[in-house]
Amino acid sequence: MRVIFTFLILFFPILSEGWGFFAHQKINRLAVFTLPPEMIGFYKYHIQFLTEKAINPDKRRYAVKNEAPRHYIDLDVYGDSAAYKMPRYWKEAVEKYTEDTLLAYGIVPYHIGRMSFWLIEAFKKRDAEQILRLSSDIGHYIGDANVPLHTTENYNGQLTGQYGIHGFWESRLPELFFDDYELLTGKAEYVENLQLYAWEAVINAHQALDSVLLFEKQLTKKYPDSKKYSYEERGNVTVKTYSYNFSEDYHRKLNGMVERRMRASIKMVGDFWMSCWVKAGQPDLTQLIRETVNTTDSVYTENVKVKLRNHESVIEQQ
Repeated sequence: MRVIFTFLILFFPILSEGWGFFAHQKINRLAVFTLPPEMIGFYKYHIQFLTEKAINPDKRRYAVKNEAPRHYIDLDVYGDSAAYKMPRYWKEAVEKYTEDTLLAYGIVPYHIGRMSFWLIEAFKKRDAEQILRLSSDIGHYIGDANVPLHTTENYNGQLTGQYGIHGFWESRLPELFFDDYELLTGKAEYVENLQLYAWEAVINAHQALDSVLLFEKQLTKKYPDSKKYSYEERGNVTVKTYSYNFSEDYHRKLNGMVERRMRASIKMVGDFWMSCWVKAGQPDLTQLIRETVNTTDSVYTENVKVKLRNHESVIEQQ
């Protein structure tokens, strides 16, 4: 049984999609603190939900039809400079490539744009449950759009003999070095065209792709397998993974790339949440706290009830 688990962890890291559960949750959580005073109260009351549910899109990936392509876009299949030449809007892209082709090679920037419309409508309707669920989900897809390996058909190094690099870059490195990152990004800012903003993330991520692959390949030539990989205990299972020394050297060669991509993700999530709220007319969110008390699991619900009672107690004393 241990052999089976070892094989799965190392050679099928793609099972942990996007940034990996750890980083996706950190991105959503930290994005809350970028919000303006009119929003942060509502979002902080529900920060546990936004954090825990950040991984829901990955959980749906293999169960919901057409969920998988929402997490990536394989720009290289569309030819040179596709990041700059592809239509920025869904209708024009379908006319040029067909919907089947787009779904086959990923639609993450288009899906983020579509989700921003849904979130604006949820704010307009003052639908607290939908605001929270859409905010959590859109945070996940924005995080994915900022990952270089989510912009290429060679998403896991399978075309270049680097199988496993996906989980290595986006899960192993953040988990090892997160405590060294400076992730204060400043305040969220209003963005007029959110669809183009989503494409900015994809472009910036894609520009870093060559380094992601090149540096791993260079280091691999210097490390024998006995030094490149190590074994760690996770629960009751021994797993084969990238060694700390190899990870540290690779992380150093990337020169802050993982941290920059995380910072960009956090800032962008906050910008999207705020911009959707502004486009919806800046509805008052303080009255929506009560409406979300019964929308999630029992433990979370009880936490919100306690916060709500404390909040009301403070008001009564004023």
